[in-house]
Amino acid sequence: MRVLLTTVADSTHFMATVPLAWALRTAGHEVRVASQPPMTATITQAGLTAQPVGRALDLGRLETEVDRDAVRKDLPPPYHAAELSESELDWPTLLAEYREATLWWHKLDNVPMINDLVSFARQWQPDLVLWEPTTFAGAIAARACGAAHGRVLYTLDVFGKTRQHFLRLQQSRPAHEREDPIADFLGGYVGGDFAEDLVTGQFTIEQLPPPLRMSADLDYVPMRYVQYGGPAVVPDWVRTPPSRPRVVLTLGISATEHFDGYTIDIPEVLDALSDLDIELVATIAEEEQGKLGPVPDNTRVVSYVPLPSIVPSCAAVIHHAGFGTLSTVSRFGVPQLAVPFHFDQPSFARRLAAQGSTLMLHSDQASGDAVRTGLLRVLEEPEFRTRAGALRSDVLAMPTPNEVVTQLEQLVTKHRDTNS
Repeated sequence: MRVLLTTVADSTHFMATVPLAWALRTAGHEVRVASQPPMTATITQAGLTAQPVGRALDLGRLETEVDRDAVRKDLPPPYHAAELSESELDWPTLLAEYREATLWWHKLDNVPMINDLVSFARQWQPDLVLWEPTTFAGAIAARACGAAHGRVLYTLDVFGKTRQHFLRLQQSRPAHEREDPIADFLGGYVGGDFAEDLVTGQFTIEQLPPPLRMSADLDYVPMRYVQYGGPAVVPDWVRTPPSRPRVVLTLGISATEHFDGYTIDIPEVLDALSDLDIELVATIAEEEQGKLGPVPDNTRVVSYVPLPSIVPSCAAVIHHAGFGTLSTVSRFGVPQLAVPFHFDQPSFARRLAAQGSTLMLHSDQASGDAVRTGLLRVLEEPEFRTRAGALRSDVLAMPTPNEVVTQLEQLVTKHRDTNS
């Protein structure tokens, strides 16, 4: 069958789909990846066929310091509603937040690519369209050519959960008050024939193990996360077994790619850990390394190291609770110290802490002394390693991407519109 993967121009969203794309190809299916032109090199580096659509955006979503500060604190509205109780929600607020997100987020991301994507889908005639959860253009393209379609999550399903809250509140309002900004937006591209699958897919591929998930009343297809972070080379020193407990400190790429740097004082943290009998490997972006000053003797600073190559040799990992990082560390059953700072990271860290494999320390509290204290707990209290082993078992119990391909073939048979 023909499979079209589509994503907005965000490399981390795309990378979460790459192992599934490989699995589909090795099963004999034809795969194309459609995104805006700036993503072409990233797609082809992954060994996949790119289909550029639309145009690059001139306007970024995070233009002002106010916007950056809002995103750094937690989930942006309306999707922070996913973690609120029913008593904390109200219709006017959620409706206003949906209007804002539709206008200044989802339209900005999707409108530039919709027409080209629909045109390509009608010409290529995919059997299946897979889209990351904010690329609603994928659902519109699937509708245009009659393909089955589903979302591939790269995060908690805050999108599906918030939508569930929204629909419940909407139904409690009089008919003349039941405004639906995202339905109006998407329905305009399908001749007014809106259906909920345009927002949440006919099914959703879930890459988180059960203790970490956030689920709505939707059809989920579990799939084990397989790490892919782009082209990588394993340094020789990684192959040498550490002579003392090895700890990795990694804070992801978003802090420097999308923001103005790290939210914790890296030199202060390195200094606080300098007298510990550990081998600390700190992955620090090259543009930030010049700000470090003297590096302690027990610390190795590198710009990047492939996590699967080093995490198995670690006694603990200090990280930002990003999806790819926490998923990789969880796969190897290593205790974690999470210092989240934006978007879904605080939510992930809270779930990891509740599961027991992880100690959470929000980045606005992550002084050097606090990180030191937290790391010592993670290293010395055996319960963290025990619970990390349990989380590893949960991860390994999930179907691999290769195994999920068979389920996708069955879902295409179920959902494909042969009359289109």
